[in-house]
Amino acid sequence: MIVGIGGTTRADSTTHRALTTVLATMAQAGAETVQFGSAELDLPMYAPERRERSTAALRLLAAVEQSDAVVIATPGYHGGMSGLVKNALDYLEDLRGAPRPYLDGRAVGLIVCAEGSQAAGTTLSALRSSVHALRGWPTPLGVTLNTEQPLFDSAGRLVDAAAAARLETLADQIMGFTYAWSQVI
Repeated sequence: MIVGIGGTTRADSTTHRALTTVLATMAQAGAETVQFGSAELDLPMYAPERRERSTAALRLLAAVEQSDAVVIATPGYHGGMSGLVKNALDYLEDLRGAPRPYLDGRAVGLIVCAEGSQAAGTTLSALRSSVHALRGWPTPLGVTLNTEQPLFDSAGRLVDAAAAARLETLADQIMGFTYAWSQVI
């Protein structure tokens, strides 16, 4: 099972569409996928001292705990990930006592969408650091998408060939690592 986390508060954002594209590619290859977009990530601010968790937070935690891999997609906001995505990742602290704590042993594909290459690059670096801190294995390719030019048409179809190739490579790396890891454990 592959869990997708991300998007923005804007419906049909480039970030949401890129995440949906990668998950659809993996689903076509036979993976079970589940996506947590902005509606599912509208979570209360993570507070470790509070024991109660919303139904949406419990669903996210259960899905990640059962997952074989994760894909995280975020817009680049001021050199870092969005608060929406960061808050969702903070909730993964609740998995510290799980048999596979946090993102341990999972391939984690990363997608950053930003208007310009500097914001995308610094955000990707920050996102990789967060995934490492959560014991995840970021894929060798982290996809950055420059949104200065449209990448998707009005129907949501990916029209940029270079972006399509990078997103497909990301899906291949996630699926390949997940298969290889399943042969080890």
